[in-house]
Amino acid sequence: MRILFCGNTFPDAPEYLREHLDPGANDEIIVCPDADIVPHLAGVDVIIPKMQRIGAEAIQAGTFRLVQQWGAGLEGVDIDAARRKGVFVANVPATGGNAESVAEHAMLLTLALLRDLPKAQTHVRTGVLGAPLGKVLAGRTVCLYGLGAIALPLSKRLRAFDVNLIGISRQVTREKIAKFHLTRCFSVDERDKAFAVTNVLVLCMRYTEEMRGMLGARELAALRPGAYVINVARGGVVNGEALYAQLHSGHLAGAGLDVFWQEPLPTDDPILTLPNVIATPHVGGVTESSFGMIAEVVAENIERLRREESLLHRAV
Repeated sequence: MRILFCGNTFPDAPEYLREHLDPGANDEIIVCPDADIVPHLAGVDVIIPKMQRIGAEAIQAGTFRLVQQWGAGLEGVDIDAARRKGVFVANVPATGGNAESVAEHAMLLTLALLRDLPKAQTHVRTGVLGAPLGKVLAGRTVCLYGLGAIALPLSKRLRAFDVNLIGISRQVTREKIAKFHLTRCFSVDERDKAFAVTNVLVLCMRYTEEMRGMLGARELAALRPGAYVINVARGGVVNGEALYAQLHSGHLAGAGLDVFWQEPLPTDDPILTLPNVIATPHVGGVTESSFGMIAEVVAENIERLRREESLLHRAV
């Protein structure tokens, strides 16, 4: 098999996959750092796009049989074009090691914001002791927006911090409330009610392109004054200009962002100039545990493609 990794993001992924492939199969792994992948498609059997857009032009130009995402998100793949061409599309759901990793990263961002970690590091270097004054997580209301694979391990971790845990979900059931140990669950239509009592909003929902920018100026203004926003879902959920405005005005106390409305985020984006923003480069799921699990699933699908068997987690 000839396997093409697209883009220079997640640079450790090719080596992790190589370790899980059958060494006797003599598979070839290629990394294309260019935005235009069409010139690199000759003889390619499997495309792994990472953060690269796989549109109709590339699908029509290639003879590859599978677009295999290194993770859960498929919003960058033209599903309709793949279906028309008879190209398989598959992903790796955010479960197991991946979900645990993202949940831990959400905790990292939350605690770093509450304790003003960037300023604390600056004070160490400048000889200031006993500042900044931080906030505790215990007793605060944390809202999990999206009750899926990431929210479950996150809810377990948050319980240890003695928070008041609420949730927002498309379907509200007693079983969900019990499973995620919520004091209350709100429907999506009721999210403004949830926002009004939220100290920390964690975005961990599944994403579709129809959800782009759904948290704009009105929605962010509905959050309780002084609230924090943590996004470990998809950057497209949040309107970047609206978030900047609410942070700059002081209505929101801070934001922890692992994903952005444009990726990679331009280095001159004004959001990065704000002292109450902690940003990380889409590394929530970038751990040894997560990559090992993802590589195992991707390698299994490559073997199944070779044997012409049914693929795991197939979208098309």
